[in-house]
Amino acid sequence: MTDLAFTHRWEPREGSARTLLLLHGTGGDENDLIPLGDLIDREANLLSPRGQVLEHGMPRFFRRLAEGVFDIPDLKARTAQLGDFVVAASAEYGFATDGVTAVGFSNGANIAAALLLLRPGLVREAILYRAMVPFEPETLPDLRGTRVFIAAGEHDPIITPSNSERLATMLREAGADVTLRWAPVGHQLTRDDVDASRAWRTATSS
Repeated sequence: MTDLAFTHRWEPREGSARTLLLLHGTGGDENDLIPLGDLIDREANLLSPRGQVLEHGMPRFFRRLAEGVFDIPDLKARTAQLGDFVVAASAEYGFATDGVTAVGFSNGANIAAALLLLRPGLVREAILYRAMVPFEPETLPDLRGTRVFIAAGEHDPIITPSNSERLATMLREAGADVTLRWAPVGHQLTRDDVDASRAWRTATSS
C-alpha cells in the first residue's frame, strides 16, 4: 500500500492486540521481514514499511555518510516521520500503539533504536538484530516500562562489541529493561537469533 506516507504492508490477525512493526535492513523492502514476523508471533498483526531513502537503488530508512557514519539530522527527521506513521497507522487500522513491538534488522534496528530515544513511550518493546548506537542524545529519555532485546554478533564486521555494549548501557541508563545476547556470528541474521528473541518475548510477556 502507498498511503500513510510509507509504502507498506499491513497483515492483520483477527482479534489480536499485538502488532509487530517490521523494519528491514539496507536493500530490503516491505516484504522482507514478513516471514520473520510470522516466526516471532504468528498471531500478531504485521506492519511493515519500506524505507524512503535510496542508496545506490537500495531502500534504507535514513541516509548515511559512510559505513557506520550516519547523517544525524536526516536520521532524526526520518525517525520522526516513522513515529508519525505508526500513530497514523494505528488510527487507520485500529491497533493500539502500546501493543507494538518494533522488530528491526541492521538499518531497521538502528532506526528502531532511534525511535526509542526520540519517541519514548510510542513503542514499549523492541527486538534489535545487529543494531548500533544511532546517535548520542544530549538527554536520555524515560524508558521505564520498555523492554529491549539486542542480538549482537561477536564477529560482526560492521558493529564493534563496544558499540553494542554502549547501546545496551545507554538504554539501561534510560530505564529500559535490556537483554543483550551475543552469538559467535557476523552481521547476518540467524535462526538462533530468531528463536532466542521469540523465547525472550514469550518470557517477558508472561
